[in-house]
Amino acid sequence: MKELGLDKLSADNCRFLANELLDSLESEIEISSFLTDAKRAELDRRIAEADANPDGGIPWEVVEAELDEQLDQIRYTAVH
Repeated sequence: MKELGLDKLSADNCRFLANELLDSLESEIEISSFLTDAKRAELDRRIAEADANPDGGIPWEVVEAELDEQLDQIRYTAVH
């Protein structure tokens, strides 16, 4: 990312670029062929929700910390 200067993009610009890249790939690999109509509708709903409320998600750092804590508990339980 640094080589292309992508690390300097804002979160909104990163999101836009990611969506554009995914859209360009969709026609090449035909992602829609892997999805049922229900799954496609759910993805479209989630994308619309994320676009409408970009700050509504949970930051990766929080998710990662919670997962690490859960794994630590599992490991502790497995040992004791």
